[in-house]
Amino acid sequence: MTLPRTPPFRLDGKQALVAGGSRGIGLGCAVALAEAGAHVVVAARGVTQVQAAVAEMAQAGFSAEALVLDVTDLAAVRVAFDRLGPIDVVVNSAGLACHSPALKTTPEDFDAVSAINIKAAYFLAQTAARQMRGRGGSIIQISSQMGHVGGPDRAVYCATKHAVEGMTKAMAIEWGPDNIRVNTICPTFILTELTQATFDDPEKRAWIDSKIKLPRVGQVEDIMGACLFLACDASALVTGTSILVDGGWTAG
Repeated sequence: MTLPRTPPFRLDGKQALVAGGSRGIGLGCAVALAEAGAHVVVAARGVTQVQAAVAEMAQAGFSAEALVLDVTDLAAVRVAFDRLGPIDVVVNSAGLACHSPALKTTPEDFDAVSAINIKAAYFLAQTAARQMRGRGGSIIQISSQMGHVGGPDRAVYCATKHAVEGMTKAMAIEWGPDNIRVNTICPTFILTELTQATFDDPEKRAWIDSKIKLPRVGQVEDIMGACLFLACDASALVTGTSILVDGGWTAG
């Protein structure tokens, strides 16, 4: 008998691009991929933040480079892929939220959130897939538990994340024959710089605590393992689905 072997949770010799990778969940994903041996292109709009993130990663011994990129600039995204050469893993952590009651949503807020959460996500995946054809690769969208449920003051955000879940399934079907895998990670509320104000609000914190079944809130580190799994050969047969890192929020 020949024993089966666990596929490697390694990315040696691979190049990855993490959009929105200079802080929070995106930075966690960038570090996870770099720890596994990938060369990571950390992309974000803010020059200072992305350079600081890459400098710290380099100091830790990781292979990384900074890319100043606005993912809503579709032409710039195409130029970046052409310049960087073959990319094996793309993680899209760029996103926007403008929370308000549905009756108070403005067209401007709707357009702004949709532009980055849907349109930019869609065409980033398209650009990546065009380059990955003939080689294969992994495309990972950082979606949300709100792509599976609803929430107060989050109609637009929920709409965009449900859209990401739908387009991911369709893209996985179309690109599967080229061995391009497309999946999402759906976090619950993760404690970061951007979410600190939400956690500091007693009413909102009570709501979060009432929905998460485990006895703590999410940390960036909780997303890193899921990202590595979807990026590497350990998930070679996983496509068109989502990993819910939600502490049981969507279980009921």
